[in-house]
Amino acid sequence: MMTGQTYEAFLQSHPSFESTRALDDLRVREYARLDRLGHVYLDYTGGGLYADSQIRKHMALLTESVYGNPHSSNPTSIASTHLDEGARHYVLRFFNASPDDYVVIFTPNASGALKLVGESYPFTKDSHYLLTFDNHNSVNGIREFARARGAAVTYMPVTLPDMRVEESELDSYFDLANGGDNLFAYPAQSNFSGVQHPLEWIDRARAKGWDVLLDAAAFAPTNRLDLSRWHPDFVDLSFYKIFGYPTGVGCLIARKSALAKLHRPWFAGGTITVASVQGDRFYLAEGEAAFEDGTINYLNLPAVEIGLRHIESIGVETIHERVRCLTGWMIGNLFAMRHDNGNRLVRLYGPPSVDRRGGTVTVNFYDQHDRAIDHREIERQANAANISLRTGCFCNPGGGEIALGITGGELSACFRQPGHEIRFSIDDFRVCVDGKSSGAVRMSLGLASNFADVERFLQFAKGLLNR
Repeated sequence: MMTGQTYEAFLQSHPSFESTRALDDLRVREYARLDRLGHVYLDYTGGGLYADSQIRKHMALLTESVYGNPHSSNPTSIASTHLDEGARHYVLRFFNASPDDYVVIFTPNASGALKLVGESYPFTKDSHYLLTFDNHNSVNGIREFARARGAAVTYMPVTLPDMRVEESELDSYFDLANGGDNLFAYPAQSNFSGVQHPLEWIDRARAKGWDVLLDAAAFAPTNRLDLSRWHPDFVDLSFYKIFGYPTGVGCLIARKSALAKLHRPWFAGGTITVASVQGDRFYLAEGEAAFEDGTINYLNLPAVEIGLRHIESIGVETIHERVRCLTGWMIGNLFAMRHDNGNRLVRLYGPPSVDRRGGTVTVNFYDQHDRAIDHREIERQANAANISLRTGCFCNPGGGEIALGITGGELSACFRQPGHEIRFSIDDFRVCVDGKSSGAVRMSLGLASNFADVERFLQFAKGLLNR
């Protein structure tokens, strides 16, 4: 097919793409550097892209006034406080969260938000920490806080091929709630497979006695999260994943009732009302102030509001629909690619359709003899074609182990080998899983993606046929 015919075929199969045409104009105005430099950017789950206007507006704000450390009441401090509190309120507005029910705690990133919950949650020997196999390492890491305090830790498996949790087994896991405080954590969207786990789980778990931690880092960039409809106790976010700039700023959105359960294991500048050396006492501040250690990133926080306003001007639903259409086209065409002997070029990890999935597409490529092509070689060739994708297991070991067929027995035997008690490298891991893939190839779409990006990647993929 000619390119024009290919595009017509795409529109016939995804007619709603026409409703997102404004994003093509936006790309010309705000993201022209992509085409000027010949980039195909397919790593939106790793990080979003910023619009030119976001940078201009932020720089104008900084150059037109003077802003000081907000931990004071002088004029420059008050100016910073006003902007930073405006950003805080705008985050609640964007996610439709009532200020009567929720607070926003600014953190360096989503991982920082998750650490706050892990270190402060009141785990005891009567508590349970429940999480899905399919989680980012920053969610997995909370298990170390739980175990250190004697809490039980249980992983809820996901099954191939779609990498979903068996719904029929869900209540049996929720029935594990102990008499103490119990925390259930899961991603609204997998950063490994793109599968979207139901938001309905929030109310089901809370009804069974669980506090719910929703990892929304991969979900929020292309999906509406309405906290007037869904009521998780904790939500973590990284803003650069949503709108690219600034980096180094995330947040924890917490229900006030759940936040009252958390107990900080230390105090720092900015988190107390009074601390004394000779009196050997300290008194934590109330609400979000008790959790924002040191000085917040006060010069970058105004850029958060600028970024959210940018997304609002586009419309999350428009972004969602564009990504949905492009993802469907990418998956369908990858699935159709076969070597001359009939063997498939790719194996997909996650849903084969756009039903209950996001714009993250993870695969491994296979040669005509059905042997896996090393994901590092795919990345090397993609780099040469100026295509930015990502390879590995994406800080999601549970998802990777299930997808790649790596068993617990294999890993336990590997970790018990002499010399692996303290040090263990990715090369050691590859030796342990000899004969199996040690990673995968991930493409992810976002607000500035267009049809040409997907077609260039598909042409790259076709170049791997019959090898």
